[in-house]
Amino acid sequence: MRMSVSSASASTDYAALARDIKRWARELGFAETGISGVDLAEDEQHLQHWLDAGRHGEMEYMARHGTKRTRPAELEPGTQRVISVRMDYAPLGTANAWDVLGDGEAGYVSRYALGRDYHKLMRNRLQKLAERIRAAVGEFGHRAYVDSAPVMEKALARNSGLGWIGKHTVLINRHAGSYFFLGELYTDLPLPVDPPASAHCGTCTRCIEVCPTQAITGPYQLDATRCISYLTIELKGSIPEELRAPMGNRIFGCDDCQLVCPWNKFAQVATEADFAPRHSLDGAKLVELFGWSEEEFLKRTEGMAIRRTGYEGWLRNIAVALGNAPPGDTIDAALAGRADDASPLVREHVAWAQAQQAARKRRGG
Repeated sequence: MRMSVSSASASTDYAALARDIKRWARELGFAETGISGVDLAEDEQHLQHWLDAGRHGEMEYMARHGTKRTRPAELEPGTQRVISVRMDYAPLGTANAWDVLGDGEAGYVSRYALGRDYHKLMRNRLQKLAERIRAAVGEFGHRAYVDSAPVMEKALARNSGLGWIGKHTVLINRHAGSYFFLGELYTDLPLPVDPPASAHCGTCTRCIEVCPTQAITGPYQLDATRCISYLTIELKGSIPEELRAPMGNRIFGCDDCQLVCPWNKFAQVATEADFAPRHSLDGAKLVELFGWSEEEFLKRTEGMAIRRTGYEGWLRNIAVALGNAPPGDTIDAALAGRADDASPLVREHVAWAQAQQAARKRRGG
């Protein structure tokens, strides 16, 4: 909903309203809620340096919209506060993530993408939260966002007390780890703000050390062009050859930096049934996935984040994983079946995979 002029009266008890908002949010399924102001000056500088260095790769949308991303009142005039919410997404299958990563014949899908896409669910819940606020104070200016506009969601969540931005650039909550989605409600209500979260990474560098492609170039520094999530989702062309072997069997996203984070021992299992793994994608065999037709891909990924990579990207990613898989006749047959694929992109990655398999056999496995 577009921002409109608030009709809340001067006598409104905003401290009580803030408490009510947090209670309503819990009732709607959000794990935690915080409220922040709109000053993101330091984050604006950090973002600009990151963009100037080209770390965003082909994600051109990160450079669009000027300062609207870092100045909420420019994106939605009248914005005074941002209500940030988080929702846990860790499915029951999270515990076996390392088992899937260790099975070279299986395809690893990032834990957040195993269930239904979260955008619509969270946006609908945020709208219901706005309706409860309207019932209490009358018409007020607001707009809900869930990855749907230029919003500095992690910085806003940090400022609202929901967590700190870790050395892997992911938000960490000391009571819930990092397996959660974020959403925002921009508003013109002058609500009291929460204290920002303090950082608790200390001297830990596990996330930096574990990254398969060394995408975390230093504490709080991410080169997205090397990140497996970028390579398997955002990148539409050929994956750089030097990064293919380190990708292992990760076919959609990567969780390594979160899997090793000590704070994720506090991660909460998702309570939303929509986030449960679908179509046995929590460890499905690569050969089976590679055999999907485009119609099967579209049908099985309907309403899921995986759809974002597209069918061609899906085959490209799996071809790389097959190239990294243990040698076997079924692997060879699967690759041979796509050697003459209609897509030049797929053919290129299949040829690479076949060469990798041949070299592995010459070395004796």
